[in-house]
Amino acid sequence: MEDTDTRPQATEGAATAGLPQDADSILALAARSMFHLFSSISQGMFLVDRTGRIVWVNEGYKRFLPALGFSSVEQFVGHMVEEVIPNTQMRQVLETGEAYLIDLLTNRAGTFVVSRIPLRGGDDEIIGAIGIVLFDHPENTLKPLISKFARMQRDLDDARRELATQRVIQGAGQRPSKYTFANFVGASPAAVEVKRQARRAAQSSSPVLLLGETGTGKELLAHAVHAASARARGPLVSVNIAAVPDTLLEAEFFGVVPGAYTGAERKGRDGKFKLADGGTLFLDEIGDMPQSLQAKLLRALQEGEIEPLGSNKLVPFDARVIAATSCDLATLVREGRFREDLYYRLNVLPIRVPPLRERRADIPALVEALGEDIGLRNGAPLPEVTPEALALLSAQTWRGNIRELRNVLEQAAMRSDSPRIDAPQLEVVLREAGIEKIAPVAAMQPVPGHEAAAAAGDGASPLRPLAQQIEELERQAISAALAASGGNKLAAARLLGISRATLYDRLNLIV
Repeated sequence: MEDTDTRPQATEGAATAGLPQDADSILALAARSMFHLFSSISQGMFLVDRTGRIVWVNEGYKRFLPALGFSSVEQFVGHMVEEVIPNTQMRQVLETGEAYLIDLLTNRAGTFVVSRIPLRGGDDEIIGAIGIVLFDHPENTLKPLISKFARMQRDLDDARRELATQRVIQGAGQRPSKYTFANFVGASPAAVEVKRQARRAAQSSSPVLLLGETGTGKELLAHAVHAASARARGPLVSVNIAAVPDTLLEAEFFGVVPGAYTGAERKGRDGKFKLADGGTLFLDEIGDMPQSLQAKLLRALQEGEIEPLGSNKLVPFDARVIAATSCDLATLVREGRFREDLYYRLNVLPIRVPPLRERRADIPALVEALGEDIGLRNGAPLPEVTPEALALLSAQTWRGNIRELRNVLEQAAMRSDSPRIDAPQLEVVLREAGIEKIAPVAAMQPVPGHEAAAAAGDGASPLRPLAQQIEELERQAISAALAASGGNKLAAARLLGISRATLYDRLNLIV
């Protein structure tokens, strides 16, 4: 029979005569080669048997022995790995058969990047493991990578803590502060003054009473005062008194013990005062509080204690109260519809939030801020308001103040086929909103209380086109902000409540 053996013959010369000819021999040779390679290029290497006993170390690993407390290899070899190498995970490798290709090990010898690889016999059983020190002093050799992971870990930890806080707050019916003073847009004298008063109020723990028409930003200021106060890390709990039925207000405020009345929750319920403990309780539309509850609210504020429904025990609380109303509380007191003693208890730090018609100079900045928010919320391009449209907006009386201004802008943006909003579009929206007599653009009267300022400057008549008056007001506001910030444009933009890009645009237009 013809010989069919096709294996390479040893006639290729001396270079190939000594090479293994079968797969097992090649694998054994490769294993020895890789072993020697790792031993030579690593910072250190050692072997353990299947019981975890150290049986061999290479020359590189010997330099770590003194730091581990051994003066010779003989003292080190023969010990169980966990007895001589603190914090090692080699035992887990032997028990699970899974490799640790990259890991950080820290002990008294230092911090190391290591690999741990199980070794298997011919029957695939674990016969031992190899430990390799890839890098020592990784804080130097791997500094960029370690710094990156450290930052990622810090960010992850911060996100976890914030998420946990949000879950606790939302689960308790609370919410964190959403706004700061930076969200109260405006640099007019009226806006600057109300922010000054609110910042001073934030440094106190006395009750604050926010007075102003609907839509002027009272709730925003309440959030800002809380965020700037010493209680900022505590909860901010809000109650809109006008939105809660009178029959449920007492339970909403003071809580309910289990079984207090038919239909009460079995587990009971904490009231808003208790939920706000350590933080701030915001009572919106306080003027709508029924008289039957006013006496109990007064007692709670005076004594710092509440009595839940169905309970005869007093529960202490520590919450700073911020109240707000669009009603004339002084008139309600004179008419006997609001308790005088409660009024004086709340009216410790009164802050009058001006209506929009008293700070018309802020309308351009408000239009920009509201336009950005509308565009982002709707996933649409930011609306571009023409100068004529801006002048028209600045001429209105705005019964609903900033809330009405936002509504008009959003309607105009949704109806427009392009991001551009012009004056005719706004006139349609304003008429449909019930404003039959739209204020003329070119015959605006000066803002009440600012007649002298309107007539000052270059001596021009106040009966000028509104665009010119707005330009003059913007020039004055920008000059004042730049002077106050020492010429720092970023700081000036923050004072004005606008972006730096907008400030540059205004400077190009009016300077």
